[in-house]
Amino acid sequence: MIAERDVEALVACELSDPHRLLGAHPSGGGVVVRALRPDASAVCVVPEGGEPVELTRRHPGGLFEGELPAATLPLHYELRTTYPDGAVVTARDPYGFAPTLGELDLHLVGEGRHEALQERLGAHVRTLDGVEGVAFAVWAPNARSASVVGDFNGWDGRVHPMRSLGASGLWELFVPAAPEGSRYKFELHSQDGRLLVRADPFAGATEHPPQTASVVQRSRHSWGDEAWMAARRAGEPDEVAACVRFLASDGAGYVTGTTLFVDGGLSA
Repeated sequence: MIAERDVEALVACELSDPHRLLGAHPSGGGVVVRALRPDASAVCVVPEGGEPVELTRRHPGGLFEGELPAATLPLHYELRTTYPDGAVVTARDPYGFAPTLGELDLHLVGEGRHEALQERLGAHVRTLDGVEGVAFAVWAPNARSASVVGDFNGWDGRVHPMRSLGASGLWELFVPAAPEGSRYKFELHSQDGRLLVRADPFAGATEHPPQTASVVQRSRHSWGDEAWMAARRAGEPDEVAACVRFLASDGAGYVTGTTLFVDGGLSA
């Protein structure tokens, strides 16, 4: 059983660990599947090699739930969602995947020693369990909850709440079938109740001004700076340290692109 306060927090976009409720979970001798589809008229779970099972609306906010008595975990399945206009969307469930950031990532971020953040944060096209999608991750330690919004979900923050990775301040979610080229932002609920919608400081691409959305883009650039990088590594370390001290000298925060990090969190 799940607590009603958790259900209410989920539909209100205030739950920091949506994977605890959503997705497939053991239930008695079978499996229960829960899906959050706020605007859907019906949702079915389609197990791999099995028959569709219609889910029951658990909450008017769009939480659907259903039992698969003979199923076992891990369960491979798709969600077939029907909308009032007759549109039907079938896709893998984002809440059926493990975190896209590992314990080593969290450890290095906590120590401030992660040297490949650009490869872990932001939006990256990846294939997990044979499913192509986009791994979204953002560092927002002062947020109460976070969602990714974009072209792939109608810019609706209720559809894809992200998972908090604890004290690291990181939030992540793998969204299957989100296409390259999608525009997106992160929707953050602050501790004082404000709703903030922010571009991604690690985005691979952005819209042209005055538009401000980030864009999912797979890097295809072929670098040719091996000789320069080797020369830099062999150079004077104090020169590099001086550059770092200069960039970090602003006591209010530091600037990456057009995004300012203030007081340890994502800001305007």
